[in-house]
Amino acid sequence: MSFWPTWKVSSIFTVTPAQLLARGKKYVLTDLDNTLIPWNQKDALDQVRDWAANLHQHGIEVIVVSNNNHARVAEALADLPIQFIARALKPLPVGIKRALAKFNIPAGQAVMVGDQFFTDMLAGTFAGVDTLIVSPLVHTDGWNTKINRLLEKPVRHFIRQREWTKPWAKERGHAKFK
Repeated sequence: MSFWPTWKVSSIFTVTPAQLLARGKKYVLTDLDNTLIPWNQKDALDQVRDWAANLHQHGIEVIVVSNNNHARVAEALADLPIQFIARALKPLPVGIKRALAKFNIPAGQAVMVGDQFFTDMLAGTFAGVDTLIVSPLVHTDGWNTKINRLLEKPVRHFIRQREWTKPWAKERGHAKFK
């Protein structure tokens, strides 16, 4: 199924340079709201700065691919050296393909990270990149995301029951998905 992620972790901040490089990933394409920062915060956290700096020191770049408008993404990332693509139109692959082209990224070297199956995972799959699902940072959502969450609830339940997706930390075996 197209919205099935390649891997899963509880938080984007647990993803390390060693894990990325071991999988041939030099670019992390990430959703913004509830993946990198809580949806109801306007500016980035110190944790984002430290995590992105650590990846950068190992030759890995972080690029935000968000459905938000340019002003929202620019404001959230104002103090960070992180490039972004706004109005990505996820679940369509448009924004991810725009990022791949703009930054000259081979699809095999990128992973799309997000907290939603029917936007982030679909877009990543349609764009031909591996995908990594994370648990949302906060348990509230904007009105538009509440609809997606309601629709994806059975999918999350199914994945919890079947443990279909490989955990990121180890390729074999299973880890709990929140």
